[in-house]
Amino acid sequence: MAQAQLERSYAEKLDAADPLASFRDRFALGDPSLVYLNGNSLGALPHATLRRLGEVLREEWGAALARSWDHWVDLPVRAGDLVGELTGAAPGQVLVTDNTTVNLYKLACAALDARPGRTAIVTDRDNFPSDRYVVEGIAAQRGVELRMLGTDINEGLDPAAVRAAVDDDTALVSLSHVAYRSGALADMAAITEIAHQAGALMLWDLCHSAGAVPVELDRCDVDLAVGCTYKYLNAGPGAPAFLYVAARLREVLRQPIWGWFSQRDQFAMGPRYDPAPGIAKFMTGTPSIPGTAAVEEGARLLLEAGPGLMRAKSLQLTSYLIDLGDAWLEPLGCALATPRDGGRRGGHVTYCHPQAERIVARLADANVITDYRTQDRIRFGLAPLTTRFTDVWTAVAATRAILETEPGDYHG
Repeated sequence: MAQAQLERSYAEKLDAADPLASFRDRFALGDPSLVYLNGNSLGALPHATLRRLGEVLREEWGAALARSWDHWVDLPVRAGDLVGELTGAAPGQVLVTDNTTVNLYKLACAALDARPGRTAIVTDRDNFPSDRYVVEGIAAQRGVELRMLGTDINEGLDPAAVRAAVDDDTALVSLSHVAYRSGALADMAAITEIAHQAGALMLWDLCHSAGAVPVELDRCDVDLAVGCTYKYLNAGPGAPAFLYVAARLREVLRQPIWGWFSQRDQFAMGPRYDPAPGIAKFMTGTPSIPGTAAVEEGARLLLEAGPGLMRAKSLQLTSYLIDLGDAWLEPLGCALATPRDGGRRGGHVTYCHPQAERIVARLADANVITDYRTQDRIRFGLAPLTTRFTDVWTAVAATRAILETEPGDYHG
């Protein structure tokens, strides 16, 4: 990296040329000194969401009260179609409901029921804990085999390893599109095809990819997917998650949690469960209306920005951070844990250091918010609508300063 590119002025030029720069003003980021690089854990609050939630509370709940259910009742499907547009899914295949863990349980159980006689689930050891716990619990309850792939914690999923793990006994393959620790991006199309060649169903977790990298569920012939909305979709803490069921499977699968919102005629209060047609059959109980409205606003904002422009900026941001890290962090004991190839990484960059937890805490003291992951990882989450190139420069410079000024603490 040329010396001129290491200067803050270079980052300022990148910001000036950024076609998405104006979107930052559409978020409630009131502290001008804050450098927020943790959007892969919790996205910033859009002003549009503030306005929408005010309407939901004052007018729809406060004034209209229960009459608002006339248009609330199908909000999860409407919001789902917007998320579907972001994730390459035609209308009627995505639903905003529950949380990621519950959705994963519902779809995994439905997948096993759709593959009778098959006795194995495949996941990987570096998958997000909830994903592993859910399939581990299902395997224990049903007496089926759980095959745990050994995964390179930095490089992510190897399609060859998936191919070696699946066979005629495999009912379900459940994996994450972007590795939560390293940011490694899996080859969705190739791995899905491998699962299908074995006759298994494929379930993807999109928590770290939806809104950060292009997702093409329909084109990749994906069967099932889940994802959260509080990261890159900026829907807020505890916002409901989403699920995807391919159109060819909607009427085949029966989800295991039978609630009144998935009943065909829910207000008939009938004596027996009769699942609703279409994607609505994957609802459970009464949805969170404020949370679902927030999902809708977040998805609209990302669609306005455009997935193509967001991905282009994400690649530029992550490449810039890696270039700065090569010059400033690697010589001071940090090791890049994210793939250098842009086509193989998501929206965050991870560095390893023995004192990572302390470094993240010191950065927070300097108003630079990053994230720590066990056991030695610093994650820099670069949300393209809110992250500036000067934020990246400031964060890496601050990390370098911490490592340089206290060498006895960080190089022992």
